[in-house]
Amino acid sequence: MQFQNTKALFFDFDGTLVDSVPDLALAVNNMLDVLGKAAFSVNDIRSWVGNGPELLVARALSGSATPDKRITPTELNHALTVFTQCYEKNMCVNTMLYPCVKETIRTLHGQYAMAIITNKPHRFVEPILSGVGLSGLFDLIIGSDTLPERKPQPEPLLFAARHFDLSVHQCVMVGDSKNDILAAKSAGMPSVGVSYGYNYGVPISQYEPDYVVNDFSALLTLLSE
Repeated sequence: MQFQNTKALFFDFDGTLVDSVPDLALAVNNMLDVLGKAAFSVNDIRSWVGNGPELLVARALSGSATPDKRITPTELNHALTVFTQCYEKNMCVNTMLYPCVKETIRTLHGQYAMAIITNKPHRFVEPILSGVGLSGLFDLIIGSDTLPERKPQPEPLLFAARHFDLSVHQCVMVGDSKNDILAAKSAGMPSVGVSYGYNYGVPISQYEPDYVVNDFSALLTLLSE
């Protein structure tokens, strides 16, 4: 079994452990209101999540998954500041855990070293973990601003493996999007894709993780075989 020597589990955050889109959408639309722009539906905004706040804001300003190249750095930075202020006020109002996440994480805690590797800014992660009842269960949190590179680059995964003094083959990356699977492949690390979450409407199986699970609790079975 591929995972029998696993010592550490690395988890994506948004779209894997928590559905944060309702609060992200609220912040995006509050930002757009401040800027005098029209709001978008939650479903529109859901399709823009997953690459960090800068790209989310650029997509919102453009009204498209492909940012308008005419947006200036000054405009983007101002909008990002407004978005951040809006999100900080309501980051864990309607955000919720996906099914079976709490029970599974609590079962895995103590059996494996566990890290969160996310493209969300680091300072947002712990307050949300606290709000959903997962505070203190992860040994390491790597956000979009922790290192010079973020997923889909492999460096955050390699950094986490080094932090735990483990080889990449002793670690498993668990995520919902191509960024997670591509980062794992570049790092030479096994990966598990979850079939829910935010992957831009593309089945996660298309990126060929080692396994795909439909239910988060299926990790327990995978790891015990």
